[in-house]
Amino acid sequence: MIEVKNLVKRYGDHTAVDHLSFEIEKGKIYGFLGPNGAGKSTTMNMITGYIASTEGTVVIDGHDILEEPEEAKKCIGYLPEMPPLYFDMTVLEYLKFVADLKKIPKAKKASMIEEIMDMVKITDMKNRLIKNLSKGYRQRVGIAQAVLGYPEVIILDEPTVGLDPKQINEIRELIKGLKKKHTVILSSHILSEVSAICDYVLIISHGKLVASDTPENLGKLAAGSNNLNLLVKGQKDTIRAALESVESVKEVTVKKDTKSTEEGVYSVTVGTEENTDVREKVFYSMVNADCPILEMQSKKVSLEEIFLELTESEKKDKNPEKKNSGKPFFKTAADAENYLNEKDSGESEAEENGSDEEKEEE
Repeated sequence: MIEVKNLVKRYGDHTAVDHLSFEIEKGKIYGFLGPNGAGKSTTMNMITGYIASTEGTVVIDGHDILEEPEEAKKCIGYLPEMPPLYFDMTVLEYLKFVADLKKIPKAKKASMIEEIMDMVKITDMKNRLIKNLSKGYRQRVGIAQAVLGYPEVIILDEPTVGLDPKQINEIRELIKGLKKKHTVILSSHILSEVSAICDYVLIISHGKLVASDTPENLGKLAAGSNNLNLLVKGQKDTIRAALESVESVKEVTVKKDTKSTEEGVYSVTVGTEENTDVREKVFYSMVNADCPILEMQSKKVSLEEIFLELTESEKKDKNPEKKNSGKPFFKTAADAENYLNEKDSGESEAEENGSDEEKEEE
């Protein structure tokens, strides 16, 4: 549906969007996620043709946004972060005005406006001035103007900014409903919003794409996503040996628990294979080893942790003093998982080496 290739936008010496490439398929809700200033809105403006790119191409349903702007824009409905509303118009007057701008045939205009007002639930407000509406209703009017003409792609830039929790839930349900007939691209820096309604997530940082996958697969990106954390009482070597004998356990880390006042209490991290639940096996293994488990917890990795992990990696790579092999780019969850696993292995080795040096000094 949409193909973005090597998209670049520069403002003088500042690069807002840096060689961004991705594809959008029909019938899904895409979440464009990134911190403030990451380049999300700039990218949206280039996709819609509102601003021109410095380099790269955007092709919408076979039409280049720069070479065939009119044909390309017919495929898009756009809601900017600040809805383009005329406050001295009533809701109905404004939607008629937008319908004329979009060249909707007069025979279809009235019925289409009524249908869309019903869909976004603003029919009761149609004769009220827009300046007298709450922010939530103004957002609904903004979405209505984006949907007018039934374009195949709806692009929403920060659609829930400034809304209260009730309004946010209502707008989210409305966006989910759009999926039935449209492809939706949703730009946001709100993690819960993206994880709640999107089928596919693209994470952007400093104008670059650092990860793209489904929310479920992105759960595998963060370090420790397949870890089991334990607090166990017993002998260190006995605990390690018993856990390493458990099927599907990949690695075991046993450290003295500094918070416990009891002797012989260890903090244990068990790395497991993907999509494997070893809690029952671990329990019986510890029983047989006569090592009681005081606590057991599966690590749940949130989208927030993944987001911070990836954008922090990008931030470090921007630092010339810390830059090694350049920015990590992850096309899929598997690519990012390999990178993060290698990173964790290096950190673990550094910790162990540090511990050995401390022992020698003692």
